[in-house]
Amino acid sequence: MSGLRALHREIVECRACPRLVAWREEVARLKVRRFREWTYWARPLPGFGDPRARLLVVGLAPAAHGGNRTGRMFTGDRSGDFLYAALHRAGFANQPTSVRRDDGLALREAFITAPCRCAPPGNKPLPDELSRCSVWLDREVALLPSVSVVLALGSIGWGAALSHFARRGLAIPRPRPQFGHGAEAKIPGGPVLLGCYHVSQQNTNTGKLTAKMIDAVLARAKELMRRMS
Repeated sequence: MSGLRALHREIVECRACPRLVAWREEVARLKVRRFREWTYWARPLPGFGDPRARLLVVGLAPAAHGGNRTGRMFTGDRSGDFLYAALHRAGFANQPTSVRRDDGLALREAFITAPCRCAPPGNKPLPDELSRCSVWLDREVALLPSVSVVLALGSIGWGAALSHFARRGLAIPRPRPQFGHGAEAKIPGGPVLLGCYHVSQQNTNTGKLTAKMIDAVLARAKELMRRMS
């Protein structure tokens, strides 16, 4: 746990990507009307969850007025509302909502991270930004030795997970596993990678991703965790 705390102190001080630094701080300065009384976090986000996690959830990046405001992954926005409700139903979270960093939310056997730690313009980090940020993903996952299942939310999270495995020297199956909702890839010597559509409002509002769909993926993750325990 002390290793994670030390790493997270480093992460929140990162200023490696000028475009992202400028954007996250501009968003915090301008705010939006409904959050005008908030003091925004406006720094990179460390991961969040149980250091003994067997399930690692890999998202994309903080939302400008969600995590960039509250200082915790998937906290304070509709995407987080959908995700944490699902994690609660599956038994990975002690409560179904997440509105601020001190709201009492705790995860059990699950940890949430992202390949991009700062809110990017248009929710689209650039390839070089993802590359620079990958050091944080690698170092964080190294401090989570019990992970047996990785759940990638969206294609960028899927690709970031595969790139992470490759940097660890693990053999990526050929042909390279393609992202899809419910897709699975067993990484020899590593965890099982599962795919799930991202919990963005664009997906959940249109029905591309439903509660039933994410519940099924989380049930599969729990099944795999039992088999690998």
